[in-house]
Amino acid sequence: MRGSFPRRRAHMPEISAKDVMALRNKTGLSMMECKKALEETGGNPSAAEDYLRKKLKGKMDARTDRAAGQGRIAVAIAPEGRAGTIVEIRTETDFTAKNEMFVDVCQKIAELALKQPPGAIAPTPEMTKLIDDLRIKTGENISFARGHELQGGGNSMFGKYVHHDGKIGVLLHCEGSVSDDLARDICMHIAAAVPRPQGVTRNDIPQHVIDKERRLATEMAMEQGKPEEIAKKMVEGKINALISDLALMEQPFVRDPSKKVKELLPKGATISAFLRWQVGEEA
Repeated sequence: MRGSFPRRRAHMPEISAKDVMALRNKTGLSMMECKKALEETGGNPSAAEDYLRKKLKGKMDARTDRAAGQGRIAVAIAPEGRAGTIVEIRTETDFTAKNEMFVDVCQKIAELALKQPPGAIAPTPEMTKLIDDLRIKTGENISFARGHELQGGGNSMFGKYVHHDGKIGVLLHCEGSVSDDLARDICMHIAAAVPRPQGVTRNDIPQHVIDKERRLATEMAMEQGKPEEIAKKMVEGKINALISDLALMEQPFVRDPSKKVKELLPKGATISAFLRWQVGEEA
């Protein structure tokens, strides 16, 4: 009668607590999940991270059905000062939006966006990976809402401002000798001004804004029973005043209302463009 021998167990790599903790710190997942991933991938931390990402992809995709009403605006300026980007990243809760890890990733995405051509920005694979990692760590639906890049020439400079809670951000493009401090002051004005500036100059105010206000002003004049000619003059007067109120250059500077924004600029300097974004607004 043949003797029986114990079956040999397949060799299992030794998984140290240090490796498990390192993977946990990187992914935000439980020690058990991280240990299992390392065992499945022969103790390779990089492969274990990929394993977890693939394994959890279904869960991550399911989260995209949940409303992401919170988030953060991030702004970045190229080191040479010839381009600037602004992005909005959404998440589900204000708690996550204020998390240092979330804030850091938003800024990294804005900096990665500097590699893209000017105009609207679509998320790259590198940006998507950062977002997917955040989904794993936070358990929330996190998404790239929008992004835009402004580029300038040899005489350009860019300014930026992000409100302390990340809900409002401004990117400013200037031409000429505009100091960093002045650019930041103008960005802060754009963030705080009421009414909100709609264009750099009177000629930049969107036509649909003017048409809407003209329609409302006309209705008000007609309701007051004004003769047609007088009503027309009243409407045009209101529209001209409104356009001045909405043009950035014509607005009283919030920190010193005795001066208009255009009066702050050094001789020969001008504002070429600006973007003021707020979390959750329609693009």
